Amino acid sequence: MQPFVHLHSHTEFSLLDGISRLPDMVRRAKELNQPALAITDHGNMYAAIYFYKECMAQGIKPIIGCEVYVTENSRFDRPEGRSRERLKHLILLAETMEGYRNLVKIVSKASTEGMLYRPRADRDLLRQYSKGIIALSACIQGEIPQYILQDNMEGAKRSIEWYIETYGKDNFFLEIQNHGLPEEAKAQEELIKLSKEYGLGIVASNDFHYVLKEDADAQDIKVCISTGRRRAEVDRLKFPNDEFYLKSGDEMAQLFSHIPGAIENTLKIAERCNVEFNFDEHHLPHFDVPEGETSKTYLRKVCEQEIPRLYGETSEELQKRLDYELDVIGTMGFEDYFLIVWDYVRYAREHDILVGPGRGSAAGSVVAYLLGITGLDPLKYDLLFERFLNPERVSMPDIDIDFCYEKRGQAIEYVTRKYGQERVSQIITFGTEAARAVIRDVGRVLDLPLAEVNRIAKMIPNELGITLDKALQGKELKALYEADPNVKELFDFGKKLEGIARNSSTHAAGVVISADPLDDHVPVQNANDEGFVTQYDKDNIEELGLLKMDFLGLRTLT
Repeated sequence: MQPFVHLHSHTEFSLLDGISRLPDMVRRAKELNQPALAITDHGNMYAAIYFYKECMAQGIKPIIGCEVYVTENSRFDRPEGRSRERLKHLILLAETMEGYRNLVKIVSKASTEGMLYRPRADRDLLRQYSKGIIALSACIQGEIPQYILQDNMEGAKRSIEWYIETYGKDNFFLEIQNHGLPEEAKAQEELIKLSKEYGLGIVASNDFHYVLKEDADAQDIKVCISTGRRRAEVDRLKFPNDEFYLKSGDEMAQLFSHIPGAIENTLKIAERCNVEFNFDEHHLPHFDVPEGETSKTYLRKVCEQEIPRLYGETSEELQKRLDYELDVIGTMGFEDYFLIVWDYVRYAREHDILVGPGRGSAAGSVVAYLLGITGLDPLKYDLLFERFLNPERVSMPDIDIDFCYEKRGQAIEYVTRKYGQERVSQIITFGTEAARAVIRDVGRVLDLPLAEVNRIAKMIPNELGITLDKALQGKELKALYEADPNVKELFDFGKKLEGIARNSSTHAAGVVISADPLDDHVPVQNANDEGFVTQYDKDNIEELGLLKMDFLGLRTLT
């Protein structure tokens, strides 16, 4: 089997048109004896950490990348009264950890400063953060192929010269694809000539959006769901054929055997890309303490000041418990964490923002009680501190704070002002296609009668964790599935799309506070309302050692 590495791939987190599930694509690459695999979703890095972990678990080398959208203008431009700009595509792969950090900067700034319908990077951004990155000229929507298709060879050459100047000859490759499209054939011919003229490496890729060839129809349904169209409509976004899948090395060699180095260069690039995440680091922000104090001494001081009010006097039991808790907190390096929470809870109480009495395992902490973070005496009720913080199980503390629903935003604004907007962000979350919802979505795309689709959807049990496979174990639904071809098609497509990412939104409670600008560590984008939202979800945020706080808006407090 021909060794080969896919360097251009789209997962389900290319939310418009991708349906490749991470475990499936990694498993398929391994089945095909491919030593590595890249992730290059459209304009985002949502799945980068999940992809990395999945690859490591299955023994495949992960390559972290992104297919960015490049504007000819400044990313700060906001053109009015013109049709939407046709952005050019560019594949960026992180060769080193410096390259990963630069990729995060590019994606973040494209998604905040450059956001206009889509995240837009410009040449200034690409030049500023070029180190440690390998760039590929992308599909026929790339800048150089577009010049070729317009018969503008001078433009193509100017573009190549800029990319060589920016990335260096060894880090810029001309990418060729063959999905059977005439435009690709025309571009390929000229790209081969240009590679010889400029001494550039050429690399073969397949722009896959689904794992298996037979998934093409399901991917088409996904595009219809994303764009609000029906399958029968003629004038809609649609892929030209069923060649956009994860092909084997043999299939790729057959397509590109006449182009020396096109297959081999995928392996060489994969060998060069070495990004390794450290999930044992913490990037906690520092709390400013009064002069002459340290976080350690100040935390103890604040706790001891509250003893007379809450306990009257210091008992031996209280002193022993307080010393123990402060010792554990200090050993684990979490003094600043407690001071930060104490500070914004205190701010809320001083500014008429109702705060709850605490929830979860934090109620077992005397320190949290003395700081006013919780309102329950753990000594009185014999609550265990170890359920909250345990040196045997090193994990970030997790204190959920309930705020009045209407004033929760004021508490977040305070934290943003105190630590800086570039260090504070809300956290992304992803909506998925649940069983009933996917049946309704697919039914609409297939143009089935709405009343009939609703009737079928209601036959799916309304219970937690229900799947279409489980639902089809019911006698009535199973009989309908076996007897009616329309229902069978509806459920077969539904099963292929069930559970995949449908949209992104802002987590109801999560806020992350970083010691450094957040885009030193994770990609960010504009939030729906204001401020930023991370492109990694809450689990990935915590794994990367960033401080996640839960600011819960509770209507009962309001």
